[in-house]
Amino acid sequence: MTGAAANNSRRSRASAQRGVRFGVVIAAASVLAACHMQDLREEPAADANGPYRAQISRTTYGIPHIKANDWGSLGYGYGYAQAQDSLCTLADAFVTYRGQRSRYFGADKPVPVRSTTGRPLNVDSDFYYRFVADDRAVDAFAHAQSASIRATVRGYAAGYDRYVRDLKADPSATAQAECRGAPWLADITERDVYRRMYAAMLAGGYANFVHPIVSARLPSGQAASRDDGAPPPLAQAYVQAGGAEGVGSNAIAFGADATGTGHGLLFGNPHWFWRGADHFYQAQLTIPGKLDVSGASFLGVPVTMIGFNRDVAWSLTVSSARRFGIFRLALAPGRPDAYLLDGKPVAMDAVTISIDALQPDGSLSPITRTLYRTRFGPLIDLSGFSPALAATPQAAYAIRDVNADNYRTFATFVRWSQADSLDRFIDVAKRDASMPWVNTLAIGRNDRRAWYGDVGAIPDVPSALTDRCAPQPLASAFAKRVPGVPLLDGSRTECDWASAPGQAQPGTLPSRALPALARTDYVANMNNSYRIANPSQPLSGFPPIFAEEPSALSLRARLGFMLVQQRLAGTDGYGAGGANVDSVGRMALNSRVLSAELSRADALAAACAQPDVLVRNDPASGKPLPTPQAVDLAGACAVLRAWDGTGTADARGANLWSAFWTALTRAQPKPVYRIPYDPNDPVHTPSGPVIDAALAREALGEAVLALRHASLPLDSRRGDALYVTRDSRRIPLYGGCSQEGYFTAACSGEEIDGPDGYTMNGNANGNTYMQIVTFDDGGPQAYTLLASSESDDPASAHRADYTDAYAKQRWLRVPFTDAQIGSDPNLSVTTIEGR
Repeated sequence: MTGAAANNSRRSRASAQRGVRFGVVIAAASVLAACHMQDLREEPAADANGPYRAQISRTTYGIPHIKANDWGSLGYGYGYAQAQDSLCTLADAFVTYRGQRSRYFGADKPVPVRSTTGRPLNVDSDFYYRFVADDRAVDAFAHAQSASIRATVRGYAAGYDRYVRDLKADPSATAQAECRGAPWLADITERDVYRRMYAAMLAGGYANFVHPIVSARLPSGQAASRDDGAPPPLAQAYVQAGGAEGVGSNAIAFGADATGTGHGLLFGNPHWFWRGADHFYQAQLTIPGKLDVSGASFLGVPVTMIGFNRDVAWSLTVSSARRFGIFRLALAPGRPDAYLLDGKPVAMDAVTISIDALQPDGSLSPITRTLYRTRFGPLIDLSGFSPALAATPQAAYAIRDVNADNYRTFATFVRWSQADSLDRFIDVAKRDASMPWVNTLAIGRNDRRAWYGDVGAIPDVPSALTDRCAPQPLASAFAKRVPGVPLLDGSRTECDWASAPGQAQPGTLPSRALPALARTDYVANMNNSYRIANPSQPLSGFPPIFAEEPSALSLRARLGFMLVQQRLAGTDGYGAGGANVDSVGRMALNSRVLSAELSRADALAAACAQPDVLVRNDPASGKPLPTPQAVDLAGACAVLRAWDGTGTADARGANLWSAFWTALTRAQPKPVYRIPYDPNDPVHTPSGPVIDAALAREALGEAVLALRHASLPLDSRRGDALYVTRDSRRIPLYGGCSQEGYFTAACSGEEIDGPDGYTMNGNANGNTYMQIVTFDDGGPQAYTLLASSESDDPASAHRADYTDAYAKQRWLRVPFTDAQIGSDPNLSVTTIEGR
């Protein structure tokens, strides 16, 4: 049988198979959204209810290429495909977004999979979604969407439900065993999809404060206290989407000076979750003549968030700019449920919510709380951050999330997907100013430029506003802990976020005031601030809410810029200078460790000067051991001296270094350097660490004990400790956590503690959807990896195949045109129809 005949046969066989602000703010935002979405609203909505017809062509690793003739049918195919691959993950997530986890799983258990909200207790998660993503918020969000998006969302829900019906109607099915008979597997409506989309918008603000929002109470005469052991809000100086350092991204856009062609080259690499609905899903979406885009989105989001079309390619990185602010409320005398605004009392909006909680005997018991909204946003309990921020009869605090009123983002994604040039892409970005908590990097076909912009919904809080409106001395102390987060006086109208002409949304910075840079060599972002998109042209002059680094770049960001500089110079061993697909692909996955490159010699000189040490602290917790343990350091010193300095899967010494670096930075959290940070050389400074010998010896002793406890030899391979399990087999991985200075990210979020090592099976984050995209005169040339694989279902053939490819660093040239899709050796085609 010829290749073409085989493909036709495969196709034939497969085809035979079957919260929100009130009143004027909502109205203003909806009007603005409507104006910005006018070009998409021109699409007719007649297809919203079907009939639907979509073709799902799956290529290597199960990547779905969904083609339809209208928006509703496109959503229908996308909803079916995502459910087919990850139904149980999605069904569990829709329970979460509806605020029903306590009903099915009990109130006091933590959410099992980490997401942008962290892992709150089910009860807190339920009240959070019932409060901030309530019907009013969802209605406002849905109403602001274009007819095209509304049709896609409705089709997505119908396609998802179609798969659920097909599954339940097939008694022989082995797929989705975890949830197929579960009471929480149910049909969804478009409201469920809107709620999921709206929830994604809040990752840079409210999502970081689930417990403080749902535990906020009206102040009484007694000081507030925390009795549940929950982590305090704002405990980290690194407050951003994802909730922890390391959850972010790398992205590099090379211009034509770097590629030596008439086009740029884009490397995009989100560091994100490997499990749950917030992990990435890869697909191509096509409506002939209207849309043809390939890339990735979160599960449950029926548009492409990161990707490429025939003319542009883009990626996103988590921005350091703050997307929320805190307001101090002056409470009305004798009225804890009212606050003063310009001297007049304003009643809070009391919202009483009841949820059902599953009891041990199988019955349901109601839990009721009354939560409070203000003109700024929800009341919030900040007592865990500082006693000075505890609510009193005189004062309380509210949080405002700029994205609670940002309804434009998904229309922007669709318009980017349709952009026919980099100029058009940039114009959409600046006109909409809608990115919720991310930077954007992009290139275009037949365009020599690479573009970076932190162009999105960012609160307009100029220095003059904080100068006159920040309550002192409280605000200054607050700013030291969480730079960039504005704390303002909520008792005066003049102290709200500024409003001015040109804003896409009230209270946000206009596009002309947002940082952007276009160059013909390169721009990059590794979750550093806007300031260094290219060290040769630092940006400056933007307000404090952008949280510019006060000193050095992170180790990961420094290594990223070093990798680019060495690649362009041709000194990295990957061929002549410049950027091409092969050299960038190798550079991106080389697993170098900057902490070792900068500090290994000094650290070993300090730690290995004496042959043994008495270890006093537990290597996992850092707390004192009941009995100090004597540890011989000779073997560890020998391993680290012989180590090649990388975290490749076969590297011997990387596991020991990770444990050593964790213990050393815990003991010496503020390093001192012989050569201090120089803002004129942010990539190569600071350098020459000054390491305390006694601390270094004990840290290395702790590392020896940590590996011993994990049953790992000191010279164990990286992949012996860093791995993911698929089909009951371990797949060795490479890289490590950002805090160690890995550009190649694979971070379990846990220290070595026991035989599981640094397993990625739990709530890990790291490289997810990776793309290298360039162009020729005919269109995109794209290479991708999806580290976590396309399907979550253990019964799927695509649960592990993409992960295997990632582990072996085998980039996939992803098919884009009809001819390329049709010639894929693993092609299968299914056509689905319905209403």
